[in-house]
Amino acid sequence: QVQLVESGGGLVQAGGSLRLSCVVSGLASGRTLNNYAMGWFRQAPGKERLFVAANRWRDGRRTYYADSVQGRFTFSRDNAKNTVYLQMNSLKPEDTAVYYCVAGMGLITSSIQIGAAYDYWGQGTQVTVSS
Repeated sequence: QVQLVESGGGLVQAGGSLRLSCVVSGLASGRTLNNYAMGWFRQAPGKERLFVAANRWRDGRRTYYADSVQGRFTFSRDNAKNTVYLQMNSLKPEDTAVYYCVAGMGLITSSIQIGAAYDYWGQGTQVTVSS
């Protein structure tokens, strides 16, 4: 069973930075992190869960970002360490949310920003940005 464990959340002032990490374990036999689309979603209190960023290794390492974080957040992955990261810079109060790491296989381009397309979710890590 694939498990995702996030870390790195916390309280930061507006304009600050945080780096989230997600360690992946339990990959199926013969599979590596290369085989999985990896991404991040977030959910603010009382709001729906929203796409943040995702990457499919087979896409020539193309990364997709939500418009709201483009230019401020950077997704990266270290397949050798089974870990993905989300570097978040220039944080705003509206970035406050629980951030979830996700993994899935066989995603097509049109589904990369859809939460239901991912097979595995982490437990989430809280990010709070004060004004």
